Amino acid sequence: MKIILLSGGSGKRLWPLSNDARSKQFLKVLENKNHNLESMVQRVWSQLKQTRLNNSTVIATSKSQVEMIQSQLNGEADLIVEPTRRDTFPAIALAVSYLYTNTGARLDEVVGVLPVDPYVETSFFDRVKDLEMAIQKSESDLALIGVKPTYPSEKYGYIVPEDDSIDSSQVIKVSRFTEKPNENRARELLKQGAMWNCGVFAFRLGYLINLLEEKHLPIHYEELLKQYARLPKISFDYEVVEKAKNIIALQYNGYWKDLGTWNTLTEEMGTNKIGNGIISEDSINTHLINEIDIPVTILGVSNAVIAVSPDGILVSDKEKSPKIKELVSTFNDRPMYEERRWGWYRVLDHVKYNGTQEVLTKKIGIKAGSNLSYQYHLARKETWTVVKGEGVVALNGSLQVVKAGDVLQVEIGDKHAIKATTELEMIEVQSGTEILEEDIVRIFMDWDEIEDYCYSIK
Repeated sequence: MKIILLSGGSGKRLWPLSNDARSKQFLKVLENKNHNLESMVQRVWSQLKQTRLNNSTVIATSKSQVEMIQSQLNGEADLIVEPTRRDTFPAIALAVSYLYTNTGARLDEVVGVLPVDPYVETSFFDRVKDLEMAIQKSESDLALIGVKPTYPSEKYGYIVPEDDSIDSSQVIKVSRFTEKPNENRARELLKQGAMWNCGVFAFRLGYLINLLEEKHLPIHYEELLKQYARLPKISFDYEVVEKAKNIIALQYNGYWKDLGTWNTLTEEMGTNKIGNGIISEDSINTHLINEIDIPVTILGVSNAVIAVSPDGILVSDKEKSPKIKELVSTFNDRPMYEERRWGWYRVLDHVKYNGTQEVLTKKIGIKAGSNLSYQYHLARKETWTVVKGEGVVALNGSLQVVKAGDVLQVEIGDKHAIKATTELEMIEVQSGTEILEEDIVRIFMDWDEIEDYCYSIK
C-alpha cells in the first residue's frame, strides 16, 4: 500500500503563528512522550514509523513548504512538489503519476490519501491499513474512513451509509455526503449511523490513472509536471469523490480531532505556557504561546489564548478564536519567521527610507553542519555579524573561518555562502533599492561543491 500525505495550502486560522510560509502542521506546540515539543507533521510521521508505513509514503506539498518539511522531518520523506499551488485534485494526480512512473507501482496497487495533520491515536493508521483489504475485496471505486461521532458537530462533513445497521468491523456502503449541517440536522444524521468525514480515502492506482487518461491529461510524472497548469483547480472531493459510483467506508472508533483552531489546538497542548511569560493562578484555562523574547504577563484573564510571534499578537476568548481568519484575511505582509532546511530566520526590523532605500534586519540560525547556498544578489548588499558559534564563509572564491564577533560585508554581486561548524547565529542587515526574497541567484547548494569551486580558482 502506498500513502500520499497532503501538506498544501496556507492558513490564518492559527494567526499569528500560521501564515503563508508556515501552516498549522508546522507549529511546535504539541508534547511527545518525551515531553519535547513537536509539530503535527512530526507527530504524524512518528506514527507512520510506528505502523511501518513511512517507507511507502510520499508527501504532496507546495514549493513554500519544502524546506520546512525537510527541516522538521530531517529529510526523511519523499516530496512531490507542485509547480504552482492549485488544489487537492491536481496535487493527488501529480503524486499518483509519480508513484506510477517513478516507483514501479502496479495499477492494482492500493493508494491511501490522508491529510498531514490529523490528531489521532496510532491505531488510526492501523485502520488506514485496513483500507487496502477493503478495496481489494470489493469492486468499489473508493474506500473511506469515517470517524464515529461523539457529538452532533456542525464543524465536520458527514458520511451517510445506505442503512443504519453499522457494524464497525465490516465494510459500509456509502449513500451520500452531507457538508457541515446545523446541530438538529447533525442529530438526525447520527441516528442514521452517519460518520464524520476525516478526509481519508483509498483507491486502486489504476482508477486515477484511467481518470487522467479520460481527461486527456498526461499520466507520466515529468510530462504532467510540465502541463500542471492544465489540471483543473478543483478539490479531489468535487472532481472525484462526488462523481464516484461505488464508495465504501470503514468506521474508526478511536480518538480523532481536527486541530484547526486555537480553541481545539490548546485542548491538546501538554502545557498552558510556551515561551517567555507568566500566567497568574486566577487565569483559568488560559494558554500562552510566545515566540519572541519579550516577556508576556497575563493577570486574571480566563478562557483565553494569547499568541505572540514576530508576525503579530493575538488576544482572544477561546470560543471566539475561530473567527480570527476573517479578521486577518486582508493581512498580506511578508512572513516574519520561517524554518529552512539549514535552520531558521526571524525578521527583526524592516524600514523604507524616502521610498528609495530599504533596510531589512534578520536574525539567522544555522544548524551545525548545515550551510546557506553559494549565491549573489542583484539589488542588495548585506552585512553579517556573527553573534554565536563558529563557521566557514565562502566569499568570491575565498574561504575564511568566522566566529562570534566577526563582521563581514557582502556587496551587490558578491558570491557568498556560510557553513556552520557549530550551531551558529548571526545578524544579517540587508540594504538596497528593493528587498525581495526572490533576489537570490544560486550557484551551488552543496558545501562540498562550494569548497571544490573555491579551491579550483586559487
